[in-house]
Amino acid sequence: MKQPILGCIADDLTGAADLANNLVRAGMRVILAIDAPAGQAPPDADAVVVALKSRSIPAPEALAQSLQSCRWLRHQGVRQIYFKICSTFDSTPKGNIGPVIEALMEELDCAFSVVAPAFPDNDRTVYKGHLFVGDVLLSESGMRSHPLNPMTDANLVRFLELQLHGANQRKTGLIDYASVAVSADAIRARITALRMAGVSIAIADTLNNDDLYRLAAALREDPMVTASSGLAIALPAQWGFKASRATAQLPPAQGRRAIVSGSCSAAANAQVLHFLEGGGSAFSLDPTRLAKDAGALIEQALTWARQCWSRDTSQPLLVYSTSPPEAVKAAHQRLGAARCGELIEHALAAITRALVFQGAGQLVVAGGETAGVCIRALEIKQMRIGPQIDPGVPWCYAAAPHLPLGHLHLALKSGNFGSGNFFTKAFSVLDQLAKAEP
Repeated sequence: MKQPILGCIADDLTGAADLANNLVRAGMRVILAIDAPAGQAPPDADAVVVALKSRSIPAPEALAQSLQSCRWLRHQGVRQIYFKICSTFDSTPKGNIGPVIEALMEELDCAFSVVAPAFPDNDRTVYKGHLFVGDVLLSESGMRSHPLNPMTDANLVRFLELQLHGANQRKTGLIDYASVAVSADAIRARITALRMAGVSIAIADTLNNDDLYRLAAALREDPMVTASSGLAIALPAQWGFKASRATAQLPPAQGRRAIVSGSCSAAANAQVLHFLEGGGSAFSLDPTRLAKDAGALIEQALTWARQCWSRDTSQPLLVYSTSPPEAVKAAHQRLGAARCGELIEHALAAITRALVFQGAGQLVVAGGETAGVCIRALEIKQMRIGPQIDPGVPWCYAAAPHLPLGHLHLALKSGNFGSGNFFTKAFSVLDQLAKAEP
């Protein structure tokens, strides 16, 4: 049994799957564990990704979970800790990204750490310390109206420093493109200059995948890195791994097909609309109706699903709370943002579990928060990572003896990720895999 080389701590579940996907595509065997491990057997994998739900919880809880995960991963013998954050830097001026970075640096006795949020394959780039989503600044993108972590400042050097409150009074800086575009040696020289200037945490400019490879070469020996999943494209090669189809193989899929969407991102709205316009069967969850009688609406959704599958067990069914920004704003004004979130998460988790017990064996979940509550409702603790559907989104496989089929195929999609036809495309990927089986 091999010791894992890389130990990853992800601040949400879809981000963990996104990271694991890039590591697998680059040739590593990856295990994804749900929540901070406790007493689990050592994993037989090249990399282990621990999926937390620490992005939007109180900072003390996020720090405790992250440190517990870090200590367990170090006990497994990993060479490097990778704190995985969202490529849109989902956070608030109080955290949790900055406080977790500081806590991990203290734990690892790390004097300097690099933050590389870019994911060029998904049009997330950083230039002069400013994060771009496609051609617009983060602060002008759809993330400006995110219900939990609205991002109104694209200057990550400035924004991250607002989050640093540790005893060491750390200062942030920039590994500028003039260094990143040249070589790993130029990056290391820039790091040395920043350290001499009193900087201990630095944002890295990144415009393309070549930049990621230069960063990976420069950071290969660092005790920790903070990054989106983009850097995972390049890190495995630093330890001799090469892309291989074998690392993404999964058992054949079985069972009915279900989609659960709780994200209200622009991408998720477009994906729901595409599914509806294509004639897909769908059930909408309205938070106002949930507030009046959640139990009745949940049962109505499940009755609808049974009726649909009684006519055709092969058709994918969509249950969604995805809504455009104006509808989300109106619901928040009526019920409050926290109350809306609780109602929807509870309903989607209950419906997801029931759909699986009605025979769903192929499940797509859209939205980081939604994926977290649904997977925990299914009591899944560990997953293998399979082939990519779209950049950042793989199929996963969980052996789950407590579930009716004994296993489950899952696609856990960040709200912002995926093409417009993602919901139908996901199942097409499984169909293609089945045809390719010997």
